[in-house]
Amino acid sequence: MAAAVFIACALTSVICAVLLIRGYLASRSRLLLWSSLGFMGLALNNVILVVDRLVFAQDLSLLRSLPALLGVAVLLFGCIWDAD
Repeated sequence: MAAAVFIACALTSVICAVLLIRGYLASRSRLLLWSSLGFMGLALNNVILVVDRLVFAQDLSLLRSLPALLGVAVLLFGCIWDAD
């Protein structure tokens, strides 16, 4: 059951990142750019979680946390930078 939840979360975050990228390419809004970059980091975090829990038996929590930290940092930077 946990595997299904991990996979569903990874697919959802990848779909959100793809939709944000498509929105950015259509409108060239900088906030969509920052959001898509942030969600790409969060999607990568979820994909590494699936690989960590379902493929490898090792603990990749440090490697998994780095894309999430970078994604949230980019999203925060973009929200502050484009706050007008």
